[in-house]
Order: sequence, then structure tokens, then C-alpha cells
Amino acid sequence: MSESLSQQFPRVLLPAEQIQQRVQEMAKQIARDFEGKTVYLVSVMENSFMFMADLVRQMDVPVVCQFVTGVFTESTPSTTEIFYTPEVDVHGQHVLLVEAVIQSGHTSDFLMRNLMGRGAASVKLAVLLDKQASRRISLQPDYFGFLMNENFVVGYGLGNPHLGRNLPYIAAKAATSGNG
Repeated sequence: MSESLSQQFPRVLLPAEQIQQRVQEMAKQIARDFEGKTVYLVSVMENSFMFMADLVRQMDVPVVCQFVTGVFTESTPSTTEIFYTPEVDVHGQHVLLVEAVIQSGHTSDFLMRNLMGRGAASVKLAVLLDKQASRRISLQPDYFGFLMNENFVVGYGLGNPHLGRNLPYIAAKAATSGNG
């Protein structure tokens, strides 16, 4: 018999109720900031699908939901290219890029510049988990749920790499002892 997900990831870092409360607060702030406008939400799949779904259900402004998936190719040993499909039409629109986690900031920065290059009227960034300690470039999200230092988490859409996405909370593996 295999271990259940709750046994594999027993450390609950963010309970479901706390996540839902913060997402609701973020949605209200976003709705205030975009009052009178239609918001084009662009979600980076797969990690952010639950976050985006809960966020849009709480927003009291018109929204258009679009989704992109990253495809990474190594063109040389030291260069990785990132392509996002499908291409989204955001010309003249107010865009909110939605990501579950921001770490180095490279991907978010690339996507924000790409969306502006497609003629977006504005681009803002909303993230659930902000791993500021891992940031490699100067980029701050416009909206964030929680600061997080844990290296690897699952739940609320985040997976290992695919398992664990269905947990309603965010969890981590049990802490390991420092004895080897």
C-alpha cells in the first residue's frame, strides 16, 4: 500500500482557510485597482490553475481568462530558450499575469516584457507565493499572497511534479534531521 499524499507531505505550511482568505483579499484589491476596466488574466500553467480559478471567482470586474504553457529548449549548453504557447492577443488590454510562484524572476520578467511587446495597455503581476530570497533580478509582484522560503512545496495546484496538486493546502515534506 502506498503512502497517502498527506503522509508524503505532512508539514502544512499554509492551511486552505488561510489561502482562501488571502486570495479573497487579493481579488478585492485587484478589482479596486482595475475598476471600470476589463482585466485580461494570463495564467502560466500548470502550477497556477487553482490560484487563478479562485482569484477570478472573487473578482468583481469583467475578466477574460487566457492560459499559456512554457516550453523550454536548450539551444546551447549555456542557453535555454523559453517559448509560451498559445500566443495570446492582449493588444490594448490591461493584463494581469498570474503565477503560483515567483522565484528568480526571470520567467515573470520575460513574460511581462513579452506581453507589453504584444501591445498590452498595462501588465501587472499577481503571485501566490513570493520566494524573494531566490530572486535573481529586480522584480516585485504587484500583488502577492505569501512570502515563502521553503524550497519545495506541493498543494493548491503545485505538484511533485504532478502529484500533490489536489491538496487544498500548501505543504512540504517532513523536515529532515541534520544527521546525514
